[in-house]
Amino acid sequence: MKELDQKINKVFGGKVVRKDLTSRIKGNAVVPTYVLEYLLGQYCATNDDKTIEEGIDLVKQIITQHFVHRDQAEVIKAIIREKGNHRIIDKVSVRLNDKFDLYEASFANISLRNIPINDVYVKKHPKLLSEGVWALINMGYLPMKDPKISPWIVESIKPIQISYVDIEEYKELRKEFTTEEWVDLLMQTIGLNPEEFSRRSKLIQLTRLIPFVENNYNLIELGPKGTGKSHIYSELSPHGILISGGEVTKAKLFVNNSTGDIGLVGYWDVVAYDEFAGKSKRVDQGLVDIMKNYMAQKSFSRGTHVYQAEASMVFVGNTDNSVNYMLKHSNLFEALPKDYYDPAFLDRIHAYIPGWEVQKLRSEMFTRDYGFIVDYLAEVLKHLRKEDYTKSYIDLFELSSTLTTRDKTGIEKTFSGLIKLLFPHGEYTEDEARSLFEFAIECRKRVKDQLEKMDETFNEDEVKFRYIDKSGESKDIETLELVQYRSKYQLETSKELGQTMPLASPEQTTKEKHFNELAPSHIEIRDNQMGISYESLFGPYLKSASVYKIEDPYIRRPYQIRNFMELIQLILQYKTPGEYIRIHLITNNEEEYLPQTLNNFKTIAYSLKEEDIDFTYEFKDVIHDRIIDMDNDWRIILGRGLDFWQRVDSEFDIAYYDQKSRKCKEFKVTILNHNNKSLLEDC
Repeated sequence: MKELDQKINKVFGGKVVRKDLTSRIKGNAVVPTYVLEYLLGQYCATNDDKTIEEGIDLVKQIITQHFVHRDQAEVIKAIIREKGNHRIIDKVSVRLNDKFDLYEASFANISLRNIPINDVYVKKHPKLLSEGVWALINMGYLPMKDPKISPWIVESIKPIQISYVDIEEYKELRKEFTTEEWVDLLMQTIGLNPEEFSRRSKLIQLTRLIPFVENNYNLIELGPKGTGKSHIYSELSPHGILISGGEVTKAKLFVNNSTGDIGLVGYWDVVAYDEFAGKSKRVDQGLVDIMKNYMAQKSFSRGTHVYQAEASMVFVGNTDNSVNYMLKHSNLFEALPKDYYDPAFLDRIHAYIPGWEVQKLRSEMFTRDYGFIVDYLAEVLKHLRKEDYTKSYIDLFELSSTLTTRDKTGIEKTFSGLIKLLFPHGEYTEDEARSLFEFAIECRKRVKDQLEKMDETFNEDEVKFRYIDKSGESKDIETLELVQYRSKYQLETSKELGQTMPLASPEQTTKEKHFNELAPSHIEIRDNQMGISYESLFGPYLKSASVYKIEDPYIRRPYQIRNFMELIQLILQYKTPGEYIRIHLITNNEEEYLPQTLNNFKTIAYSLKEEDIDFTYEFKDVIHDRIIDMDNDWRIILGRGLDFWQRVDSEFDIAYYDQKSRKCKEFKVTILNHNNKSLLEDC
């Protein structure tokens, strides 16, 4: 067991489970993860292997004997009839039969309809009246002489969810973990392997949880297929419901005027719309109008009454085109149905998750480590909905006065949600708050940028997505996709041209260097940023150099050596034919990689002789810097060394061959003249 898993079990013993166990017991059972982990939490919430195996056998037995498969419904009915009663696991929903003034239950898998149910259960569990609840149900059977009377009896219902959590204990135990450890724990809880994700990618995944922890939060995520956009909303929590975007009506979502029954927003914390995109989908305009009011005012009116609700709205769907195509030819909302492609509706969205940055899920991206029992986390998040952190940034940062009220609200609610998720105990540094604050600003700016393209009235007032920290320094925030594609498609409006870009575009910088005298420079690259190559970062500075000293402790694994070879390839491009040059590498190594690395370096040295390059190397135990020093008086300081891309393993991925197609890790590059001491000290 790795160190973090040991710590998780020690601190949150009995509240965590090994995440690969769920798939081991699920089999063909079409049942949400929180149902299975509820059972695992009863019998497998331990790190003792023997107890886990015994628990798995017991849970499998429970699923086999009590979970109702649709194709076995008649068999289960026969068992109930023969035994007189039997416990089942099924999804049950209830409706009022006003003709006979009684509640009637329907069961999803066992195919029983209109079964009388005691009012007590409905009052205790009101969600039964909406889309239904997964539950442990004792079903009885009593033959009746009158065929009009149902022989089926609901003897008891126990919704499958944890009944109590100590929120203060949860906050106190959070202090036992570093921020990085806590983020990884949350990633493992939702079933993902944190080692496969960059920090920004982790933040994007966890942003999907904000609707569960923040009241009346409106979130949209559009992106390619297969990235797990809807998984969290159907599997994580019994307090959220996932519905098809085309299957919702005013009565189902808000209130049925004929019966007075409240809709989904009255019973669920999160209402998520799956497959929300689709230009040809037909939508009730009346529904869109009610949603606009609800998303802005937290209320809706039907008939003569006004209703309040706290449900968050989530919209997930697939995009039809690449990001660069949408930015050039339309906007990032282009895939939405016509009636939702409405600036007034979209302006109510608090945050837009960049779904195109999320990798398609592969087997190695799922975790086998420990995380919270999802139902435990679901109850914690429900409790945290009562707390408000929307103004907690005020002591650290000040938002630009040019932002609209809706812009500020979106930023504040996203920041509040992230604080509740990552720092529920309320303790964080200014830098930790800054990274979340900037991400929250970016998520709202993504919405506003597209509205400005859709409707020119949004351009009437100058709006700057800028903040000032307590030191008085201001910073403009830009969305990552615009940083990447701005120079390529020249998307700047006259207003944008007047803004200071927070991050330099390496591609544009390199173009200028071809025409101007080379000068010291400093470039910051963001997590998940694409379009970055050695050539775009520092290519022209290699010109005229004949001696290269490269210091990088991580040139050992195959993909790291490939990066090094790509640097040599670039050096060859700037090498004058017939010129003799020398490359000396200083790196570190580990025992398991050393034999193969030595063999690889010898092969490299042999092959480069034909190119008039003398390649030498040495190993040092301690290397602090990641530097390329050259005898042309230029020094390149690489914050992460040569390995600043996120790893690409498949040879069938274009990013394996094209540096600009790879996603980056966050890093900085400083290029200075050897004699420029002041810039070196500043860096």
